[in-house]
Amino acid sequence: MAEARQHRSRWVRGLLWLGGTVSLALAALGVVLPGLPTTPFVLLAAACYAQASPRLHQWMLNHRWIGPMLRDWERDRSLTRRSKTVAVLSMAVMVSLSIWSFRGRVAVQLVLLATAAVGAWVVLRLPTRKR
Repeated sequence: MAEARQHRSRWVRGLLWLGGTVSLALAALGVVLPGLPTTPFVLLAAACYAQASPRLHQWMLNHRWIGPMLRDWERDRSLTRRSKTVAVLSMAVMVSLSIWSFRGRVAVQLVLLATAAVGAWVVLRLPTRKR
């Protein structure tokens, strides 16, 4: 893997760094915006940084809040049943509140419902890890 990183052009590393940075920014927005997922963007940022900037990847692995999730993901490539339950239930609560706040705007409500369904589908299709 280190050899592959060394052979990547500066241009490719720059694009991967940009992708990781945009993904991390979207993950930060996902913390406060209902309906915007956080975890997939954190995982994407880590994958991009692993290829473009080992220093930033290491920073993410050692981060107090996202580090444990990333280390678990990189080790097992799965989520615990509890993590899946918390993720889907918190999405359901936040999307329900959002749908309620957009009452009377059926198109917006349908978009929120569709994005929540996709988010739940992504989480539920990931492998489940035993404790």
